Amino acid sequence: MADREYTDYQRKVIARYYDHREQLDQQRLAELVTSLYLATGVKQQEKLWTSAGELMTRLKVPPTRIQHVLTRRDPAILAAVVEDIQKGVIGPGQ
Repeated sequence: MADREYTDYQRKVIARYYDHREQLDQQRLAELVTSLYLATGVKQQEKLWTSAGELMTRLKVPPTRIQHVLTRRDPAILAAVVEDIQKGVIGPGQ
């Protein structure tokens, strides 16, 4: 299956996904804020914080800010990061 050929349609779908991956990551990070506020179990919270760290890395959030967010583990701080990304203060263009 490693040598699989994709149809033209499949190639276009894959290309569109990667063309819009930044927007998808921003949306997912915003959704994680809500999920973290609602999470009850320690394992669930740990998984969500891990995902948040990965998404912030892909969105090119400065490593010091990522470290701060992951150290504090406060959804409000993560929400501030999401707000800054949406405003264009931090991210790929910076």
